[in-house]
Amino acid sequence: MAARRLGAALRLCATVFLLDMAFCKGYVEDLDESFKENRKDDIWLVDFYAPWCGHCKKLEPIWNEVGLEMKNIGSPVKVGKMDATSYSSIASEFGVRGYPTIKLLKGDLAYNYRGPRTKDDIIEFAHRVSGALIRPLPSQQMFEHVQKRHRVFFVYIGGESPLKEKYIDAASELIVYTYFFSASEEVVPEYVTLKEMPAVLVFKDETYFVYDEYEDGDLSSWINRERFQNYLTMDGFLLYELGDTGKLVAIAVIDEKNTSVEHTRLKSIIQEVARDYRDQFHRDFQFGHMDGNDYINTLLMDELKVPTVVVLNTSNQQYFLLDRQIKNAEDMVQFINNILDGTVDAQGGDSILQRLKRIVFDAKSTIVSIFKSSPLMGCFLFGLPLGVISIMCYGIYTADTDGGYLEERYEVSKSETESPEPVEESKEKQEPRSGDSLVPAVQEPKDVLEKKKD
Repeated sequence: MAARRLGAALRLCATVFLLDMAFCKGYVEDLDESFKENRKDDIWLVDFYAPWCGHCKKLEPIWNEVGLEMKNIGSPVKVGKMDATSYSSIASEFGVRGYPTIKLLKGDLAYNYRGPRTKDDIIEFAHRVSGALIRPLPSQQMFEHVQKRHRVFFVYIGGESPLKEKYIDAASELIVYTYFFSASEEVVPEYVTLKEMPAVLVFKDETYFVYDEYEDGDLSSWINRERFQNYLTMDGFLLYELGDTGKLVAIAVIDEKNTSVEHTRLKSIIQEVARDYRDQFHRDFQFGHMDGNDYINTLLMDELKVPTVVVLNTSNQQYFLLDRQIKNAEDMVQFINNILDGTVDAQGGDSILQRLKRIVFDAKSTIVSIFKSSPLMGCFLFGLPLGVISIMCYGIYTADTDGGYLEERYEVSKSETESPEPVEESKEKQEPRSGDSLVPAVQEPKDVLEKKKD
């Protein structure tokens, strides 16, 4: 009886799940060739996918949830998906190079989504990009609301100026990453001190930094560097994004499940340096921690012991390992200063030798991972080509042997074809002269000849 009830409950859960999935799918439109002409009147969030793509299949339920959520909150953004293999010409026009590709299409503009593939992150991207490029902050209350809602945002303060034009240009390029606002000087909080107007500020980590054209260079590059919080929980995707900033990344590599003093101490030291020395290092350094050393090991092509601290230069694949024991924040600051003044040797890099080493390492890692995950598949993938190569080598070897035999036969045949003339000449010499008997002479036995002599 209990088994029947359990089976009925499972069937009911499965039915509810399928109905929910079908309900969510109803808010994601399947797009075809007509989308090219009809899209310009609306804002579209589109997933370009391939039916055979594993990452696309993983994204599908998340994408259905995005469609449902956007509908429930009354967003003007429509959510759709397009099979890029069936409508490859349209996908090419939008610059689709891989699968899945998420784009927000707004008029003649197309914005690529490059963040984590989670429902909340995708929806946040859609809200940010679909709205105004630069949003006004008309009051202090609105300013405080934005501060509570966004961890990092940029504000232009002042009137019309060449700096504002540069700010608009940078916003049009980087709106996919962060928010841009404008405000008057009266709206800015009292703790903000401005030496000159107009100005561009970034608010993050419960403080602010002012753009300085002479120290920070190009405005767009400065915004790209400052769009991250000073301390982050690192992963592979975030390290890839940080590669465009030109900053060095100081990482405490720890095991978060390990609560020992050494693991928590290194993480606390990095957090302390990021907080207390931000004015000194925020232009050159990014700080954070990473759980586990698997990803770091693939970057360094080495085995790091956990816990430890490593400083990465993601722009050229160089890295710096500890040359001392880090007991406190002062030791870490000294280590960072030594990196900046060049007294700590950099390892790795992107030289030709390192690139060759990377190719060998990646190939080895791929082979090992295949055999670990599926030994039979590994034997098939690598055994089959080796078998084909062996057959080809055997065929080449036997072909060479037969070729030598044929060459020998050819030489023998050639010698035979060159010999007929002498043979014919000898035959002519042996032909009987006229009048001679045509019956060939028969050699008599030796004893008969001896009797004749007697």
